[in-house]
Amino acid sequence: MAKKLFVAAIEKNCGKTTTCLALMHLARKRYERVGFLKPFGGQSVTFRGQLVDKDVALMAEVFDLAEDPELMSPVVLTPSTTRDVIDGRITPEELQQKILGAAAELEQRCDLVIVEGSGHPGVGSIMGISNARIARILQTPVLLVTGGGLGNVVDRLALIQALFEKEEVDFRAVLVNKLIGEKSGKSLEYLRRALGAEPFQVLRGFDYHPVLANPTLQRIATLLDLPVQGDRSEVQRIVHRVLVGAASTQRITELITEPSLIIVTSSRNELLVTLAHLYHLPEYRPFIVGVVISGASPISPITLQILEKSEIPFIRAEQWVSAELYQMISRDVSKIVAEDREKLDLIRQLAEEHLNFGTMEEIFFSDRPLTW
Repeated sequence: MAKKLFVAAIEKNCGKTTTCLALMHLARKRYERVGFLKPFGGQSVTFRGQLVDKDVALMAEVFDLAEDPELMSPVVLTPSTTRDVIDGRITPEELQQKILGAAAELEQRCDLVIVEGSGHPGVGSIMGISNARIARILQTPVLLVTGGGLGNVVDRLALIQALFEKEEVDFRAVLVNKLIGEKSGKSLEYLRRALGAEPFQVLRGFDYHPVLANPTLQRIATLLDLPVQGDRSEVQRIVHRVLVGAASTQRITELITEPSLIIVTSSRNELLVTLAHLYHLPEYRPFIVGVVISGASPISPITLQILEKSEIPFIRAEQWVSAELYQMISRDVSKIVAEDREKLDLIRQLAEEHLNFGTMEEIFFSDRPLTW
């Protein structure tokens, strides 16, 4: 029988998928057959002709697990699924059986299965398939991923522990991500002290790395649903900073000191031409990821010709003004995709440097009795 580990999250955007990528990478160094399961998910994509959760598509592509994607994504939610369950057209038992069947098949094929939950542990409760309940019926020990912080983490844990106790979940450890640089040691120490009386362990995850949170140019194009023009070989470059080209041309050039996306109104011909020229200078090329050109006014034909000839990557966003674009891009939390080679390489590196998989095996695969 395969070993299993359920990776849940205390809230959105705390690094659950990044943690699963790291654990998959480390597990494959110790186990010959490592599988992945996303019991249910609402953000689906078509992968190899199958409709699956987007995280399943990511894992399948990164780790070459494309043989049976439908097994890894047994329940794909649609906008009507919740109403169908309430109306009795689908029963919670049917959904649970789909998940149990897929898990049983993966257990026959694998030595270890990483199970990734959807959102916080209570997500799916209305359909009888909350993450907590699935962890219990799969009889899988739980690793709960959280971001940094102290009071916020402890307060949220108090609510989640009540749900875990109700569902008799085998909750064994918290993994703390996104700790901040020089404060990380002290933050982790205080969190361990605050949770010192609890039956689970507090493990250190990844410190905060802006590269993992920052979008690629392709991600921004997808967010805006607009094509990238110019040199498309650069679309996977990571944007570290978003600049709005409202200041003078000279001032904007002074601000380009790290890989930047520059939002420029279509009437700023001088700035657009300057950026096109700078793109070919060795001292500026690494710092210009691309340009988003806002506003309904047409771009000057000469300026457009210069942009196209320079092959600087640009997105033409006529329907928005610069301030709207800045807010949209700043609010978006970049999710990792299989093409994000730089991010995936960093995750592998961080996993090997900071996660002790042997310790995790001792915590999660021992026969420790449930303490509720």
